[in-house]
Amino acid sequence: MPPASPASASAPGSPQPAPRPAASASASASASASERAYAALRARVVSGAVPGGTMLSEGEVADELGMSRTPVREAFLRLQAEGWMQLFPKRGALVRPIEPDELAEVVEARHLVESAAVRTVTADDGATTALVNSLRALVAAQRAAAESADLDTFALLDVTFHQTIADAGGNSILTAFYSSLRDRQHRITARTVRAGQDRVEAILAQHTELVDLVGAGDAAGFEAALAAHLGEIHRGIFGR
Repeated sequence: MPPASPASASAPGSPQPAPRPAASASASASASASERAYAALRARVVSGAVPGGTMLSEGEVADELGMSRTPVREAFLRLQAEGWMQLFPKRGALVRPIEPDELAEVVEARHLVESAAVRTVTADDGATTALVNSLRALVAAQRAAAESADLDTFALLDVTFHQTIADAGGNSILTAFYSSLRDRQHRITARTVRAGQDRVEAILAQHTELVDLVGAGDAAGFEAALAAHLGEIHRGIFGR
């Protein structure tokens, strides 16, 4: 009788060893590393921790994050596609600086959406009171962050302050559009507050004025004060 083959030697119905998913596990680990590199780099660019004009080295970033160059290269490519970086072969990735035209367009869009929201809110006493209470709490939190020199938290609260105004208008399309500006707004504010303590104090004073105007139901006054506030941010970055 011929010897039994390995397949026939197994008892019917006996479990077979599962194949080793080595390739799948390797791909998953690579994807995870790429996501980590992307998230870390994007957060640093948006928060201003890595300023515009900085040239990043693939190897240095890989060493800092404790991973190979491949996931860092993939993260660089994603950030370039999103407009945050520009890649230069054999040199690295340049973090794109904030351009005057970009800033002007973001400021204009924010002014339009927030002004429209406040016109809607101030037509309703209940909505006005609710918004004022929310904004006063945010200004208090910003002041606490300023006193502890926590500029990262201060900048994030600034974004939340203005998003809260936009959300209060109740227009879901405008709210979604405004939310799409969030990272640009965060980066612009982070750059502004790092220019000096006087900028931080100016923002606090201007936010307080904006809240008072909402509370008074003065939509026209709010619109004018908001234009001045956003113009101050422009001057804080470009000096004009």
